[in-house]
Amino acid sequence: MAVRRFGVSLEEDILDMLDSYVSDNQFPNRSQAIRHLIEQHTIDKKWMCNNEVAGAVVMVYDHHKNDITKQANEIQHEYHHLILSSQHIHLDHDLCLETIAVKGQAKELTYLADKLIALKGVKHGKLVMSRA
Repeated sequence: MAVRRFGVSLEEDILDMLDSYVSDNQFPNRSQAIRHLIEQHTIDKKWMCNNEVAGAVVMVYDHHKNDITKQANEIQHEYHHLILSSQHIHLDHDLCLETIAVKGQAKELTYLADKLIALKGVKHGKLVMSRA
């Protein structure tokens, strides 16, 4: 894809925020950071418009709690049409990390993720989406 250059005028405090963002996220330059921000904005907009997106549900949970593995599997089977794959990792004796690759309408993916993350025993959960 061809790159096109353009000029941008920013107030000093906003430029300082951009430079902090570049540094904090270890972008090689401002252009990469701006590309990332525009892409993220586009993804967020598609998410809100309920467009088709792809992503992952990431959960850390205690597999000893309330038959959580069985409950999570039942939910995943209910939404099998959205799930591309899943990976189950044993972090230690009690904790598991599950990454579930998903693709579908943003609202439906959000609903699926919310159901999984709300299970008793989930220590942390997050849905990450990108354009499909």
